[in-house]
Amino acid sequence: MIDTIIYDKNSQVTGIALLKSGEVKNIEIISGNQAISGNVYLGKITKKVSLAHDREGFFVNIGDGKEAFLNGDEYGMNEVKLVEGQSVVVQVAQERHAEKNARLVRSIQLVGTYVVYCPYRMDVGASNKIEDKNKVAELIEAVKDEVTGQEGWVLRTAAGDVDFSVIAAEMKQLRDTFENIRIKARNEQAPYLLYSKPDSILEYINFYKNSLEKVITNNHNLKDVLPDNIECVISSSPFEEYGVDEIIGEALEKTVVLKHGGRVTIEETKACVAIDVDSGKDNGGGALNRLNEEAAYEIAKQIRLRNLAGKIVVDFAGHSEYRYIKPLLEILEKELNKDMTKSRVIGLSHGGLVEIIRVRKRPTLQELMSEECPTCQGTGRVEKGE
Repeated sequence: MIDTIIYDKNSQVTGIALLKSGEVKNIEIISGNQAISGNVYLGKITKKVSLAHDREGFFVNIGDGKEAFLNGDEYGMNEVKLVEGQSVVVQVAQERHAEKNARLVRSIQLVGTYVVYCPYRMDVGASNKIEDKNKVAELIEAVKDEVTGQEGWVLRTAAGDVDFSVIAAEMKQLRDTFENIRIKARNEQAPYLLYSKPDSILEYINFYKNSLEKVITNNHNLKDVLPDNIECVISSSPFEEYGVDEIIGEALEKTVVLKHGGRVTIEETKACVAIDVDSGKDNGGGALNRLNEEAAYEIAKQIRLRNLAGKIVVDFAGHSEYRYIKPLLEILEKELNKDMTKSRVIGLSHGGLVEIIRVRKRPTLQELMSEECPTCQGTGRVEKGE
């Protein structure tokens, strides 16, 4: 588990690096001028568009410089007829990336430490990761007793470790937050930021609280919110001082060289992320299986480091039969389950490729730290001479 977090914050960018035994396991970069997943806005509908199967969509100005997209056929939210020029309360479900607009929803969810508040739902659920099912049943009944009017709740994994009074207090806090959003929406002019998602660092601290030993940061205020058992180290330039900037530079390279030979090549395309494992020259004596296993661990690491998301396909070296690939699938599942972002290892395709789906919350590291070359338009190739 993660024992150290490096938190580097300035007016333009927030950076979070997660470390275990000195090795960077995950990096998150958040741009200060872009709508973040979870933020709630009062937006203005600028354009209505027709979609397939007689569905409707809308482009919405939320004030971050680029219009976002709202599906008009969102489940459970079709009772209001939307029109151009109308103001609408929306939440960012997926941040914009590459040329794709941010995706919005009207069914708002407010995420707390122990529960998720869903004001437009009418059910109570719980995380599958709470192992004590009797505890789950008790908590669900307790939440139902606290429900007021039309509202839904989802118990998070951390809810299984606290007294219900703590959960009830957070339920009230989230209700109050939503009521504040409603009041602002009635009094402000679109576009307007109604609710800003709490800083991700607090979620990371809570998620890794059982193993976290140290937080290194340039934010002096963070010390006030850290538990007493977690050391706070102040650094003027934490990413530079602790080598995270160098790790980011390496994560922008296409090729990762494995320790015992072979290479992993990562190509981010508009359709998917393609990963290829090259065995190099050493293929004999079981070396291929060992190399693929090493590559599987490295691929899981690079997915987290680069924040790769959407559809990811992997072409391992050599064999594509299931009996050889099965151990690699198990490694990928085990390693990706350690991540806060949900992933699903689908399995082996008929063409011998391993398929992975990872939830897209924000742009990849490459999208945040670089832009497409206007000359070659992303091909990265040079025209041959005569």
